[in-house]
Amino acid sequence: MDGNKKMALLGSAPMPKALLALGVPTMAGMLVNALYNLVDTYFAGGLGTGQMGAVTVAFPLGQIVVGLGLLFGNGAAAYLSRLLGQGDTDKANKVASTALYSGISIGAVVILFSLIFLEPILKQAGAIESVMPYAVTYTRIYIVFSVFNVFNVTMNNIVSSEGAAKTAMCALMAGAVLNVVLDPVFIYALNLGIAGAAIATAISQIVSASVYLYYIFRKKSVFNFSIKQCCFTKEIMAEILKIGIPTLIFQLLTSLSISMINSAAKEHGGSALAAMGPVTKIMSMGTLIVFGFLKGFQPVAGFSYGAKKFDRLREAIKTAVLWSTIFCAIFGLAAVIFSEQIVSLFTKEDTEMVRVGSAALRANGLSFILFGFYTVYSFLFLVMGKAAEGCVLGACRQGICFVPVILTLPAVWGLSGVLCAQPAADVISAIVTAVMAVRLHRELRAAETHIPLPPLDH
Repeated sequence: MDGNKKMALLGSAPMPKALLALGVPTMAGMLVNALYNLVDTYFAGGLGTGQMGAVTVAFPLGQIVVGLGLLFGNGAAAYLSRLLGQGDTDKANKVASTALYSGISIGAVVILFSLIFLEPILKQAGAIESVMPYAVTYTRIYIVFSVFNVFNVTMNNIVSSEGAAKTAMCALMAGAVLNVVLDPVFIYALNLGIAGAAIATAISQIVSASVYLYYIFRKKSVFNFSIKQCCFTKEIMAEILKIGIPTLIFQLLTSLSISMINSAAKEHGGSALAAMGPVTKIMSMGTLIVFGFLKGFQPVAGFSYGAKKFDRLREAIKTAVLWSTIFCAIFGLAAVIFSEQIVSLFTKEDTEMVRVGSAALRANGLSFILFGFYTVYSFLFLVMGKAAEGCVLGACRQGICFVPVILTLPAVWGLSGVLCAQPAADVISAIVTAVMAVRLHRELRAAETHIPLPPLDH
């Protein structure tokens, strides 16, 4: 897709066409990407409960690494879509380059830190004695190659901001499909066990990075990437970080919430801890599909807001809320109805794990119906540059609302309190979002009435 077609898609194409063209490829890519995280869990489950527990406790650390890519990638994407709407391509090039190289540099530092303090981090994430050896083996390999994941996440957001959704899809799918193929080869055929799962993931991340590098070097992007273009001015860094930091906070809270659930679950035995793995991955698959679709909504909303096309912005919001809610209802109800069958796929004989996992999946499936609604507005506030509001909404589900719930419910309700902590936080977050959404639409109507009329032709 050339630059003119991308701009037309962002600024003038019919809304359903624009959201589908931009959102579906990224959504498909993220679906497959979520599936390969799930595949790691599936094949690790075939090795035993301890190995599955290893993948479960490693997941939060992986989310932190992804958060670094989102810090600069998503922070830049919101700004980039507005700059393209304003026609400022020179500044857009500087922002894109600054975000990419900053993400890689800081990512490398954090990865090094994680390797030095790996065992204490894994213990904090919920690793019990029987799980720790497998967790160290898996995570050490996984985290070393996560620098490629930081690059991939950053680039995914940048190319999505310019409407190149198909490129994002190809990069994600190339790595994901390869991981699905390599997992059984490395784990079972080559008899590498849990280390094989990590090696398969590492190779897959390198392949995804290669797709983005091809996109850059063949000059397919609207942006020009160069170290010389990096510009750490107060204005650029402020615009990136005011969106990137709330996004990072959201990701860190996601990691924290998973760790807190794991820690609460381990008090009820290894089977309860292992059960959290497939439940977390399955629900993450649903959330990533929504995020993928909203990657199509994000540039359209940012472009429309930057160009002061408020009618188009309202249409984008309405369509995104409706479509994402329909998907969440279907996905959530499927998780409820088929909970036992789904969890049973991840273990051969652990009936306690199936019992706990099924109950958790049913509870999370019901509350997932609300996810699309509050995620649309979380994305919207950020892309409009309203960092404070976006930060509050981003932090609600797995921070502001979740932490008090996970600290109190298990004490009152035991294991059931652990399983229902996230659903309870979902309900509270939806209520907060509704209040903030009403206020936002009032502001948009007020802004629209103050737009100066175009000059009359003489």
